[in-house]
Amino acid sequence: MKSIRWSRRSFLRTVGAAGAVAFSWNPANLEAVEAASQSVAGRSPEDVAQDEFYWREVQLGFKLDRSLINLNNGFTCPMPRVVIESVFRYMDMINMLPVHYQGMVAGNSETIRRRMANEFGCSPEEMALTRGASEALQIAINGLDLKAGDEVVTTDQDYPRMLTTWDQRMRREGIKVTRLQFPVPATADYLTNMFEKAITPKTKVFHFTHITNLTAQLFPVQRLSRLARSKGIVTIVDGAHALGQFPFKLRDLECDAYGVSLHKWLLAPIGNGCLYVRKDMIPRFWPLQAAPEQQDDDIRKFEAIGTHPWAIRAALGEALAYHQAIGGERKAARLRYLTLRWAHALKKYPRVKVLTDLSDPPQAWGVAGVNIEGIDVRSLAKFLRDKYRIIAVPLVGGAPPNQVFDYQALRVSPNIYTTLEEIDTFVEAMEDAVKNGVGEDEFPPEASGFPEATLW
Repeated sequence: MKSIRWSRRSFLRTVGAAGAVAFSWNPANLEAVEAASQSVAGRSPEDVAQDEFYWREVQLGFKLDRSLINLNNGFTCPMPRVVIESVFRYMDMINMLPVHYQGMVAGNSETIRRRMANEFGCSPEEMALTRGASEALQIAINGLDLKAGDEVVTTDQDYPRMLTTWDQRMRREGIKVTRLQFPVPATADYLTNMFEKAITPKTKVFHFTHITNLTAQLFPVQRLSRLARSKGIVTIVDGAHALGQFPFKLRDLECDAYGVSLHKWLLAPIGNGCLYVRKDMIPRFWPLQAAPEQQDDDIRKFEAIGTHPWAIRAALGEALAYHQAIGGERKAARLRYLTLRWAHALKKYPRVKVLTDLSDPPQAWGVAGVNIEGIDVRSLAKFLRDKYRIIAVPLVGGAPPNQVFDYQALRVSPNIYTTLEEIDTFVEAMEDAVKNGVGEDEFPPEASGFPEATLW
């Protein structure tokens, strides 16, 4: 049987003139980045991080609203043009004859699984494709057998949805959930000792983030995983903000389960995530929806969720290709360069407090927390948006009487399309706030208008 070759010409002839206008498909978006990367192949990532000609090619791969400065890429990131165009391409293909093309596109997910596993360092038989970190982590949290009295150790800076999931298990099954508190930034030794001291004979699970969504606190995942395994404790790691932001291999972390949102730093379409489960641990976790017994040790059991948008999953392949065209090392170096640029510029002001460890070896890349003493971060975020059209999210922790560490953070997260001019505008705006104030000290959190504005 002759296979179908989806060239640009044959595809546009099939979908018609209206499709041609809608898609304006230009594969050169990816080719331009690949060519630019070839031209800097012999240079160090740190050197390339400062090459504005190179990053201009990357920036042109995005269609953005440059009337606003987006420093909230920790929420969800814009897709490169080539990625969003591939979503429409696959949707149109499937829509022509769903009974035929949906199965064909769905079958190609095995290719994406293999490519994702190769890129991020695990076996394809340990990589499940999900709809986001929340789904991936809820598979792990709800899929583990626990009984009344069993203990879970987590922290008060873990993501609220995951804490809510553990709280529901506590209400339903009578397990105990211990939320540890820690100052920011904290050292790897501090965090490891904190978890070690919390272990009791009933501790069954460690749950923690690779990088916190609040201040980008980096956790020593491998050390904590080794500690847990030595005590027979399962490790579940929230990697929503890590994968695609800086390079590492999943197998090197030595954790049991690791969940990711790929619409963040991998720049994939919203609705993509992944779940890594160490091969010998797969039978320990039940899937979110029922799967046959013969799949007990098959990573694919975690993908049994029924009908869902296959075009979004298929476009993950283009997002991965874009990431690879730049290179994980170059991407991480650029993100760190942008973060250090604004952080170092503001260090001369004693009232400015960076709540993220920016020292070497790198502990932070594209996300950092900052505040200004005497100014509520919600008021600061409103000032930045109203006067400078800068979007950065204010996050507030602390409140209960037993809360030891109370903190506020303006989370600042540029991305590879962020320009130096935009970073310098943020510095100018922060200097304005330090010198002249923001015009108000407080405003109600519920009126903030910012996603994730108050998480505790």
